[in-house]
Amino acid sequence: MDFLERITTHFSKQLPFVAYRKPNEVTVKAIFQNDDQLHSLETYTETGFVFAPFAEEQPTVLLKPDTIVEIPASELPFNTLEPNSLRETVDQEKRDAHLHLIKRGMDEIEKGSIEKVVLSRRIETGSDLLPIDLFKKLLVSYPNALCYLWYHPKVGLWLGATPEILILLKNRQLTTMSLAGTQKFTGKDYVEWGNKELEEQQLVTNYIVNALKGLVDKLEKTDTETVRAGNLLHLRTKITGVVSKDNVKDIVKALHPTPAVCGMPKANARDFITNYENYDREYYTGFLGELNLKTEKQRSARRKNQENQAYRAISSTTTLYVNLRCMQLKNDKAFLYVGGGITKDSNPEREWEETVAKSETMLSILDN
Repeated sequence: MDFLERITTHFSKQLPFVAYRKPNEVTVKAIFQNDDQLHSLETYTETGFVFAPFAEEQPTVLLKPDTIVEIPASELPFNTLEPNSLRETVDQEKRDAHLHLIKRGMDEIEKGSIEKVVLSRRIETGSDLLPIDLFKKLLVSYPNALCYLWYHPKVGLWLGATPEILILLKNRQLTTMSLAGTQKFTGKDYVEWGNKELEEQQLVTNYIVNALKGLVDKLEKTDTETVRAGNLLHLRTKITGVVSKDNVKDIVKALHPTPAVCGMPKANARDFITNYENYDREYYTGFLGELNLKTEKQRSARRKNQENQAYRAISSTTTLYVNLRCMQLKNDKAFLYVGGGITKDSNPEREWEETVAKSETMLSILDN
């Protein structure tokens, strides 16, 4: 069956699936679960595709990999699916409410109970495009992001394009990143960052390094660089190390939710978000991705000893991403989620404009 038809058929039968493409890869993969049972992640030794909420106390969904299909992205029909430029229609009352939330966060920072807090909002808009067409538009628009379409009949339908890795683990080699600071891409090669963004990035990087100490050996970090995600630019620092034992669960618990989506200290920032954001983030700023999926690579056919052809290199890979730049679809409605990091140097008006800029990522996909 055609790749897209298979996804559509599975969806029409109300069976769980996820279709996705990792950053800068040329293949698109789909994982299909053959029943509608809702599985929860327990030990991190399971295999499948995980979808975790922001709230740590709520269960993480595990899609069972009953069937896995992978095709070259070039085989998908992308013509006439270019995104359009669409900006949010600003509701003055909601704008004022978010500005008030930011100022309240800054007051809390001034009191000293938190250093940083990430505050977000939800945007409701209409959607008359098929989910599969929205997914194809994401693939075209965001080659440097994890683009996904995820569905479970007992949870809902989500899609997004996130540039942020929570953890990449392959053969005990761990990679994670701190991603903070945002500005619009204007076509210029040289970008200047303000003290607020640079200090925020350093805060996040230091937090992640300290959180991993004792869990990961040989910790190293790269120089901070500017990376592009669609029409936005971010600051990024990669952090690497070696995992000496099977402690993925402990590593994820130490990192999630990261300072880039919650704040610091984590417990205080999370409490502030729960008390004052005034909506349930659900799976926004949670995480998602492959858990212990096996990849198989056959030995080179050019080897002289043909008996070696019977052997294949099998590796287990875990790649989890922070669920940013995402939306939830319900009937003919789309719910978009955007936020930004608040520090002592924040300017509420600029923070508001940053969320408006971030909303363009998903709004451009919805524009028909």
